[in-house]
Amino acid sequence: MSVFPKISLRLEVENYLKAGFMNKEIVSALGKEAAERKFETLLNHLSHPPSFTTVRVNTHLASVQHVKNLLLDELQKQFNGLSVPVLQHPDLQDVLLIPVIGPRKNIRKQQCEAIVGAQCGSAVLRGAHVYVPGIVSASKFMKAGDVISVYSDIKGKCKRGAKEFDGTKVFLGNGISELSRREIFSGLHELKGVGIRMTEPVYLSPSFDKVLPSYIFLQNLPSALATHVLDPQPGEKILDLCAAPGGKTTHIAALMHDQGEVIALDKISNKVEKIKQNALLLGLNSIRAFCFDGTKALKLDMVKNTEGEPPFLPESFDRILLDAPCSGMGQRPNMACSWTLKEVTSYQPLQRKLFTVAVKLLKPGGVLVYSTCTITLAENEEQVAWALATFPDLQLQPQYI
Repeated sequence: MSVFPKISLRLEVENYLKAGFMNKEIVSALGKEAAERKFETLLNHLSHPPSFTTVRVNTHLASVQHVKNLLLDELQKQFNGLSVPVLQHPDLQDVLLIPVIGPRKNIRKQQCEAIVGAQCGSAVLRGAHVYVPGIVSASKFMKAGDVISVYSDIKGKCKRGAKEFDGTKVFLGNGISELSRREIFSGLHELKGVGIRMTEPVYLSPSFDKVLPSYIFLQNLPSALATHVLDPQPGEKILDLCAAPGGKTTHIAALMHDQGEVIALDKISNKVEKIKQNALLLGLNSIRAFCFDGTKALKLDMVKNTEGEPPFLPESFDRILLDAPCSGMGQRPNMACSWTLKEVTSYQPLQRKLFTVAVKLLKPGGVLVYSTCTITLAENEEQVAWALATFPDLQLQPQYI
């Protein structure tokens, strides 16, 4: 059910996406009107949260059934006795699904308001509380303990510290303020904690802040699916070429029963530290993370000895996951994207560089999985078609999941 407007895009971006989703093949198969309806449905879905919150069980440390029981207890506490099921995915046995309750339309809007940024608003729709850095504006007399209606500034037009805002805003629900307006915007010191504790969100999802941190990993379903398609086996040497923040890296290691070697690369140092922290938290020892540019991961200088560290010799890995940097147009919920067409279409060259490196690092008979979190044909189907034409040794395999 659509309670929010469809995702707000620049006209040039919407037309670009529409051209891809209404190409000759699709219009021929469905008819123009049906193709247009499907495209509009897609834009509406993008602005809403998924129907389920997805968590992956760290099967290296706990059984799925044990974690499922713990989660049921946690949900009882969070939802004040409301019965919410925890479902095991029928095909991905280490994935648990928690239905998102909503949209809830009987929430009474309060006179006291807070405006949050679009990114913070998206997090609230996925079950998060409002953290202070995400608060852009608050009513003049807001005090700690007040019941506040929270809105998302989806177009980024609200000025920080404003006392009221009449621009485009979307209601996210009610919460209780942990701080006064004066404390939030005083500027005397940087505040990072919870600013508004959500009590009546439009979409009710559990909060996983510090919940079973060694047993579960909050992960979108397509992300978990990509690792299962890779199908890592114990004893193999596997490369996660663009690994941060480590969700897929740690999933690979868990599916291998932590037996073998998982190399994780990312070119941003603090993201690499996050991978290492996640591996430590989940008790996984087979992961080695390096701060390194994936486009340079192929060893060209045979003289220099970099045994065990990047760059690597050709044909070094049994399996490679290339979850490529992308335009991110498939992330949900996303009510507005201000990117230009140039920005949206800028990733294809980088993806092809990474693809080329991945192919050369893969052993004969090895498996390469390419994935993105976007919906553009240029970054998905067109890239696969390009790779198959460019590298004759590659063969497209069916996905059985």
